[in-house]
Amino acid sequence: MTVYAVDRMLPGITMEALAGAQAAAIGEAERSSAEGTPVRYLRSVFMPGDARCLCLFEAESADAVRRVNDRAALPYSAISEAMDLPNPSAARAG
Repeated sequence: MTVYAVDRMLPGITMEALAGAQAAAIGEAERSSAEGTPVRYLRSVFMPGDARCLCLFEAESADAVRRVNDRAALPYSAISEAMDLPNPSAARAG
């Protein structure tokens, strides 16, 4: 599957609302997978100074990721194919 980054602007969001948005994204990804369109939520990075959030998903298409975010009623400005580059030394340590 391909990794996709979902770019969001979330001005004024509280930590509670951010946690709720994350839960909604995870829930809708799980629902999509259960319905036969595999989507996996990977992680998010929130930059409070910019009110910007990047969420990473694995899926077969950007459209599948778009549907998950639309169903979760989460705003986004772009969905782009991405490369998730984990720390290679972290993999060796585990």
